[in-house]
Amino acid sequence: MKEKMPFNPKKEISYTNQIRVRFVETDPLGIVWHGNYIQYFEDGREAFGRHHGISYLDQKDQGFATPIVKSTSEHKLPLRYGDVATIKTIYVDSPAAKMIFRYEIYNPENQLVCTGETIQVFVALDSGELSLTLPEFFIDWKKKEGLLDE
Repeated sequence: MKEKMPFNPKKEISYTNQIRVRFVETDPLGIVWHGNYIQYFEDGREAFGRHHGISYLDQKDQGFATPIVKSTSEHKLPLRYGDVATIKTIYVDSPAAKMIFRYEIYNPENQLVCTGETIQVFVALDSGELSLTLPEFFIDWKKKEGLLDE
């Protein structure tokens, strides 16, 4: 019987960054087009990865890509051209061979404007094969972050 990898769903690992809404991201009324929120999620995920040492480049150096297999978003209030939005990116721990991130985007008045989630899987760059187990570098990262026991 295969032993399950322990995980700690109660520990929150997050990172908060800000972006300024650009003119090109808005519709004729100056409101952010809904499809751009997925890009904001990526901005948050990249900032999270750089801060926590698990960026796309770190993953690539270890021989893996992590394509998104699912994304969701829920829109509550609009962002407008010129707004400085705050993106909170939260890593959701899972024993499965995937990365789950949740997002909260706030307007300049600190009102929640959008929430979302993305799920990514590990694919070996050399073979293109989906990894069904956690790659060793990711296990090491989880240990460093206190999500796994040494």
